[in-house]
Amino acid sequence: MAVTSPVHAQHESTQPFESAHSDGAAAIAERAPSAQALIVDDADPSLAASVQEASDKSGSALRRGLPRVAGGEAWPPPGTAAAKQVNAAPGASEVSAAGAVAEVDPITVPTPAARPDASTSQLPARAGKAKGRITAQPDAKRRPSRAQMLCAIGFGVVAVSAVFLARAVLSLQAMQDFLTRFPGEYATPAPPGIAPWVGWQHFFNMFLMVLIIRSGLGVRHQKRPEAYWNSRNGKTKISLTLWLHQTLDILWLANGVVFVVLLFLTGHWARLIPTSWEVFPNALSAALQYLSFDWPVENGWNNYNSLQQLAYFTTVFLAAPLAAITGFRMSGLWPKRAQRLTKAYRVEWARAVHYPVMLYFVAFIVVHVALVVLTGLLRNLNHMYASQDTAGWLGFWIFLGSIVMIAAGWVLARTSLLSPVAGLFGKVSSR
Repeated sequence: MAVTSPVHAQHESTQPFESAHSDGAAAIAERAPSAQALIVDDADPSLAASVQEASDKSGSALRRGLPRVAGGEAWPPPGTAAAKQVNAAPGASEVSAAGAVAEVDPITVPTPAARPDASTSQLPARAGKAKGRITAQPDAKRRPSRAQMLCAIGFGVVAVSAVFLARAVLSLQAMQDFLTRFPGEYATPAPPGIAPWVGWQHFFNMFLMVLIIRSGLGVRHQKRPEAYWNSRNGKTKISLTLWLHQTLDILWLANGVVFVVLLFLTGHWARLIPTSWEVFPNALSAALQYLSFDWPVENGWNNYNSLQQLAYFTTVFLAAPLAAITGFRMSGLWPKRAQRLTKAYRVEWARAVHYPVMLYFVAFIVVHVALVVLTGLLRNLNHMYASQDTAGWLGFWIFLGSIVMIAAGWVLARTSLLSPVAGLFGKVSSR
């Protein structure tokens, strides 16, 4: 015989189930005591005793119904009550006693509707929102702000006012005497002419400087590098753009060392290094003449004017070493174990100086190229590229070829082309 929890249609006052969880026969009896009863075979006194004991503990008598067998007594026995709590496995509807096997009549238990998964139910809504969402797109032609326009207008007004002011000042008799005494240059012991090695050094310097500025800006604004360069010993890992920047820096420094050595060996240094205090009043005179658009006489084949000399001296002997020192501090070549030196020369200081130095080089290049064009293009290019004091086209064509090479270097400085070259000195990886 079996212990079961039937619900018969013929039972009186049957109540529906409201729970979706079946915690065993005892739990069902607790939920609906009037709709179920424990059925125990008369031949199994041990199980009947357990049912009687549960009834005594519950204190809630069950209503008796029809007999289980023909001619038998009403079921359940008198005094049977629903057990308040029976520890059973979740979902089990049988109680085993003395080897008895549970048997459950079919019962339809309503279960709560399955709750939709939040991760899937909201997808259509989100997709709809995504389709209807309007994302702000940057304008193809961004208009300057009002502050930028005011700054540009203000700069133009100041520039025009400075020109008229310079012309008014130079029209005074005292300033005319000043220009006569300090025409803008002074005699230097430098040999006349420009040697061919100066032209070659000038080309290498211009080629490397343009690519250094390009790679430096790439390092500054790069968010996620396309590739990385690892040293062979595995101690250094930097972006491929930074590797290019540092490699160009080393070549530029090597070219600068050769230039300085030849500068002093040939006596050409006197064209760049001031040899008299007259350089300062002559530089002021040249600046006023440039500002008034009544420019001083150009004689670059034999001598630079004092303003040019100070500009070249500042670039070669001040700005270039400053760029090298600050760049070395920020590079991976800096000795990390030198703790005292690291504390004395912080990398934040180097970064604060390195970028303004780069801006100085950009400004110098712009002004330098403008003066070359405006003060006699062909003659100036012949001085620098052809080592001739003529107004022919040879220097121009050489200069044009150098521009093509610089443009080619600019285009070829890509990750796909740099990776094989960088791989010769280390390992290139994508992460």
